[in-house]
Order: sequence, then C-alpha cells, then structure tokens
Amino acid sequence: MDRKLLLNCDMGESFGLWNMGLDEQVMPLVDMANIACGFHASDPVTMTRTVLLAKHAGTRIGAHPSYPDLVGFGRRSMQCHPQEVVSMIQYQLGALDGIARAHDVKVSYIKPHGALYNDMMQDHDMLRAVLEGVTRYDRSLPLMLMATADNTVVSSIAEEFGALLMFEAFADRAYDERGFLVPRSVVGSVYHDEARIVEQSLRLAREGVVETLDGTTVALAADTLCVHGDNAESVQAVQHIRAALDQLYSGTDA
Repeated sequence: MDRKLLLNCDMGESFGLWNMGLDEQVMPLVDMANIACGFHASDPVTMTRTVLLAKHAGTRIGAHPSYPDLVGFGRRSMQCHPQEVVSMIQYQLGALDGIARAHDVKVSYIKPHGALYNDMMQDHDMLRAVLEGVTRYDRSLPLMLMATADNTVVSSIAEEFGALLMFEAFADRAYDERGFLVPRSVVGSVYHDEARIVEQSLRLAREGVVETLDGTTVALAADTLCVHGDNAESVQAVQHIRAALDQLYSGTDA
C-alpha cells in the first residue's frame, strides 16, 4: 500500500512518584510517542526517561503540550488569551526539545493534549494561536489534529501560517456523522471490545472510513491512528493492531 497508517500513543504521563501507563511495553509497538511536557503530567526526569525509551525503540518523538492543569490532567478548558496559548506551546515544546537534543534526537511533530486539543478543533482563534506557537518555534514541525469528514477549513487556516498538518483517527472511539468523536458522556462512545477496536483500525487503514455510532459510514483521511497503553488490556489491543497492520502492509492480509 502507498501510505501506511502510523500508530501514535500518549506517553510520559507519569509525575514524580506517580506512575501512569505502560510506556516500556507499548513504545516498541508504535511509530510515534506523544510525550507530555509538564503542564498536564510529566516532569524533567520522566521526560528524559521517555525520550530515551523512544530513542532506543526508534520511535518518533512528538511534543504533547496542554493547558497548565496538573490537577485536572489537562482535561479542563481554560480561558486563555491567544498570546498565552502561543507562549505555553513554545514553553512546553522548548522544554521537551531541549531534553531530546541533549540525547541526540529531535522533536518531530506536535500533538496538543486533552481540552487544548478539543478546543482548537472547535475554536478557530484557538487553532490559530496553536499554529502561531508552533510555526514561530519551527515551521517544519507538523501539527497533529483530528481527521474529520471535512478537513478543508482547518487546512486553509494552516495555510495562513505555512504550517504542516497531520491528521489522526482513533482506534477505540465512536464517531458521529460529521467525523467527530462522540462525547464520552454518551453510552457507547468508547469501545472496549478488542475485536471491534482492531476492526476499526483495519478499516481505516484499508478503506479510510469508520462506521458511526448510528451504523452509517464516514470517510476519514487519516495519517495516523491514536492508540493507548494505559493498562494490560490496551497494550494487548495495540499488539493486535500492530500485527494486523504489519500483515496488511506486507500484502498477506486475508
């Protein structure tokens, strides 16, 4: 196949003595590691440890900046002036990039976390602030954002800044007819059945579509697929997605 669907995973989300995720197990299975930068999780030692895990595995390193919300794990929206957003993006990106460079690797993309990610998808002024923060730091770094049924508006905004974009889909989330994620408050919005998660991943890779919660299909032009390594069950699902995609791309998919 001409284009492979890359796997990305949020990592480095421990903080001090508090451990989050099974990074050592999932790192070799994914192509891209979204590493927390200290505002919703992580600390300098955790960032260093995660960068070294990624380096050893040959996994691409991405910055995973958020609102300054350690208590809420970055999942709460905050009323921030656009210049605050620009500065907090550059502050977090610079911290991770400095650690990465100290170990002879580089940050290669940016994926905002939690509420910041959701807000930039809904608020064009917020998206512009994120894009300004990224492009003023390094215009060559792509911004990862959600693939929807129509990416034309966000793509045109990115063109204003000369920014590069990567579009992602989700392996374990339900979609609506617009190609947006169904809110977590809705029953059935998060899939827990491994077979369904693997099936959705494969269909995105093969056909570029997902089945919505109401049973219709919607096209998603995604470059990467978000997976999770929070527990043993999620790591097992990633193992099966990795194996299924490797089989597909090797030409031996049934």
